Amino acid sequence: MFEEYHEIKKEMELVYLHDQRPWMIGYSGGKDSTLLCQLVFEMLESLPEEKRSKPVYIVTSDTMVENPIVKAYMHRMNRAINEASNRKKLNIQAHMIYPETRQTFWSLVIGLGYPTPEPPGFRWCTERLKINPSNAFTYNTIKRDGEIVILLGVRKAESAARSRSISSREIEGKLLTPHPHIQKAYVYSPLAEIPNENVWAYLLKDNGKSAWNTDNNYLYSLYQGENLSEEDSVVGQVNKDNMKVTGNSRFGCWICTMVKEDKSLKNFIDHGATELIPLRDFRNWLVDLRSNPDARDYRRRNGNVYLMSNGEFGRGPFTMEARKEILRRLLQLEVDTGFDLITIDELKVIDKMWEDEGDLSRRALVEIYEKIKGKKLPWDIYKKAKYDSETLALIEDLFQ
Repeated sequence: MFEEYHEIKKEMELVYLHDQRPWMIGYSGGKDSTLLCQLVFEMLESLPEEKRSKPVYIVTSDTMVENPIVKAYMHRMNRAINEASNRKKLNIQAHMIYPETRQTFWSLVIGLGYPTPEPPGFRWCTERLKINPSNAFTYNTIKRDGEIVILLGVRKAESAARSRSISSREIEGKLLTPHPHIQKAYVYSPLAEIPNENVWAYLLKDNGKSAWNTDNNYLYSLYQGENLSEEDSVVGQVNKDNMKVTGNSRFGCWICTMVKEDKSLKNFIDHGATELIPLRDFRNWLVDLRSNPDARDYRRRNGNVYLMSNGEFGRGPFTMEARKEILRRLLQLEVDTGFDLITIDELKVIDKMWEDEGDLSRRALVEIYEKIKGKKLPWDIYKKAKYDSETLALIEDLFQ
């Protein structure tokens, strides 16, 4: 029944033993990247330990605004892969990568007032949250290890019944192709056009036990029977207009404002994940806030004003008051749901951004946090106003 997978593993073995170039796999936690990692695990387990001579990097991107259910799953898989690799001595390293703290969704929206991404073309998030962290990891790996081979879990539009003589095939120019944008990187796509049911049949064999001893039945439940396919997962994408990037699964970010309705979030809720309803409500409120002219400055951050195609003046970043309200509601959302939605490091960066943006009291963020969370931030004691309350009131009157 699984002859095609047996052939794929034979081919993987040939490519793996051909040279010392490390492998890199973009793992999103979806079914295709899970299948690819499963096959790599099984191939390496079949080799003698002394032949597992080069590392395999499994890279997962946490945008820090992932659906909390999917995020927990991704991190659980990351830990399980490392534990299994260490136990079985497979030379597999699972890495979780993140955007820079100053470039996270909340640092830019709450800290600097960036309007939330909007279709069709105002998508500033993907490059900062996914592409740049992926590129950094990829280029650092190349700098350290020389050339690398990037494995893709894409299932191309070709026959699933591939009859091939593995031993007679050349490696360079056939099984491996140069990456179109990254020097010293080669692409290897070992999976053919395998129907969804064949993917699930393999992942759910042996009662769904994965190669790293987790339950693929849970992954199946995350798909909730949808026919939506996982997006391609490509390590080290440079072209920001090509949205195929590391860890880019079909589940998406819970706060995504690029879509009219988040179908994935809705589907989770429809299938019983009612704890996500407050996140959906917050996301919808944030979409509406973007369209509220009173919540936006009348100038862009560079000071320019501009006319839209309808002849009206456009709007710039969120006002400071709007940013404060977003933070209040986000922190309250954490309290209400128990989800971790913003990090202490992000709050520290946002606090500094607000100070640079004109918070003369220097205490707006720490006071919002204490009021909602009922405790102080670690640096609260160091936040002293630049001016006394009387001077601050006078400055506020002058600028009204």
